[in-house]
Amino acid sequence: MKSLLPPNEAARLAALRHYDVLDTAPEEAFDDLTLLAAQICQAPMAMVSLVDENRQWFKSKIGTQAPETPRAVAFCAHTILHADEIMEVRDASADPRFAANPLVTTDPHIRFYAGAPLVTPEGHALGALCVIDRVPRTLTPEQIAALRALSRRVVDQLELRRHTRNLASGAQETRQNLAVAETSRRALLSLLEDQKLTEITLRESEARFRQITETIQEVFWMTDVKKNQMIYVSPGYEKIWGRTCASLYTTPREWLESIHPEDRERVIAAAESKQAAGSYDETYRILRPDGALRWIRDQAFPVKAADGTVLRLVGVAEDVTERKKYEEQALRAQRLESIGMLAAGITHDLNNVLAPIGMAATLLRDRLSATSDLRLIDTLEKCADRGAGLVRQILGFVHGIGDEPSVVQVKHLLRDITTVVTETFPKSITLNEEVPNELWPILANPTQIHQVLLNLCVNARDAMPNGGTLTVGAENCVLDAKAAAAIEGAKPGAWLVLHIEDTGTGIPPAVVARMWEPFFSTKPLSKGTGLGLSTVRGIIETCHGFITLRTGLGRGTCFRVYLPAAQSVIAADGSAHPYSSKRGRGELILLVDDEELIRDLAGATLTKAGYRVITTADGFEAAGAFESNVGEIALIITDLDMPNVDGETLVEVIRTFKPHLKILAMSGGGSRQSKARPTEFASAFMAKPFSAETLLTHVDKLLHGASAIT
Repeated sequence: MKSLLPPNEAARLAALRHYDVLDTAPEEAFDDLTLLAAQICQAPMAMVSLVDENRQWFKSKIGTQAPETPRAVAFCAHTILHADEIMEVRDASADPRFAANPLVTTDPHIRFYAGAPLVTPEGHALGALCVIDRVPRTLTPEQIAALRALSRRVVDQLELRRHTRNLASGAQETRQNLAVAETSRRALLSLLEDQKLTEITLRESEARFRQITETIQEVFWMTDVKKNQMIYVSPGYEKIWGRTCASLYTTPREWLESIHPEDRERVIAAAESKQAAGSYDETYRILRPDGALRWIRDQAFPVKAADGTVLRLVGVAEDVTERKKYEEQALRAQRLESIGMLAAGITHDLNNVLAPIGMAATLLRDRLSATSDLRLIDTLEKCADRGAGLVRQILGFVHGIGDEPSVVQVKHLLRDITTVVTETFPKSITLNEEVPNELWPILANPTQIHQVLLNLCVNARDAMPNGGTLTVGAENCVLDAKAAAAIEGAKPGAWLVLHIEDTGTGIPPAVVARMWEPFFSTKPLSKGTGLGLSTVRGIIETCHGFITLRTGLGRGTCFRVYLPAAQSVIAADGSAHPYSSKRGRGELILLVDDEELIRDLAGATLTKAGYRVITTADGFEAAGAFESNVGEIALIITDLDMPNVDGETLVEVIRTFKPHLKILAMSGGGSRQSKARPTEFASAFMAKPFSAETLLTHVDKLLHGASAIT
């Protein structure tokens, strides 16, 4: 079995060796990314695989003990053939490329594989971040997007590792060269007694010394003990500090004046107390004359006479700005991960709070008649729905999941956005709305489209600090083959186009080249995460759309978001009474939930709709109620997250007695430990919070075969 080779194989292998990562020890940063990929894709095996000449070697792995496999049988050897796309093998035993592969026919018995290429900034695919399962399956669009994003983080980690190693080795080599030069010079001076020979030798030693110091990237400096005289500074000072060496010789304390005001006092104190002792090692910021900020690591060492007297101070200062940038990105990623873990832990409780609000509002509607009261009920229901959407958006961020796509009338979302703009944006910004009534609907997650619009509007606001005009609009558009060919990423067809345009400062070309990168931001750390535009593009790609940009310095910016128009529209004006068409026929339903409010309101809703209901607070009570009414119970509705006996365990027990009984599982998400999807052991699944309409539609479908929710 001979593996195929990419057309640039020699260059690719050279790039791989340049990272000096093969056969190195495991590293936590890579292991964390591998674990995150396995969890998001719900896969038992995941690897960071690097493809060498004759093998694929695992820098990180979960679910396998093998350190490597031959390249001839490696799935990842196929992934690197197409550096711009994820390779997904849904059933390896049915794929002619892999059906006879020993990794499929024998241990580990691979049936499913998905790999995202690890592509360097130069375009070389070094290997893949892959997930593997022993059963046929597929990934959701959200999981594919997450796997692609994590593969980019793996490459970022490889880049950070390489930069850190190069900087460390360069500084160490510089210090060693300087130590050798100084030792050689002093040894020669002590041995030569002839003055003339001493002078000649000294000149040669100084020439060698200057040859070293004037070619290094770092700044080598030498001062007297009191730091009143700059004896020597290497040309690197001009490149890093942006000031001339001559100015430093004239004003030796110029380097202190360039230090950021917040760091200056600390550095002065450290220089006075630590440099002569040999323990000075400080990292600080400097401000260049052009306004740029750079991070500096500065170390100093005393040069002593034979009796221990300090004669002078020497040091090495290096520019560590790039290293600090990578460290800040890593810290941001860790903070976001911590926020995600916290958010996942509270979503279940939030959903249990929101669910009773929505159901109570529906029940109250039948008891009120005053127009003002009904408006309050409308407001209550809308707030509950918006809260549920926000919780689902948090879950989507944490777990790579979200609302199922639905038919969306974008004009309603645009009205929400224009309301936010009108009420919260500065009065110096004029809003121009271009929203026709007859807009085509789209198939999307409305919360995510709302996020796209809000992110683009906030960016437009920030681009107009002195005011201007913000245009928010939409239009129907049909692209034929010729028109689609003229737009990058476009395809012929019917599109709904959203456009956000401002009259602000415009985007510089250097920023345009990087603005879609995660964590890239031109805003201060306190005002931006660098995730806004990368999130926008990810959502648009999930919807199978694309985005275009028109900008110019001083001429404003216009983003146009193209989203596929829905092929069919299911009309729903929301005016039908929830009980009008989904009536029960006296069937007995067992309702299980540890939240009393949800239990009472859901029970009342079902009873009002014509069902008989038994409510229980946990799995133990439910098992007893089931045993007493096993012949009558037509449906069980159970929460999955309960103390003692959870919903999944309860279903397993009941299935042993009545295998074909209909089960409707429900959950607020966030805390379940099982890897099984609810629909694998239940007849249907309903996410919390839910409305009375949603509850009755699910029940009606399971008991009477009604149409699914749209």
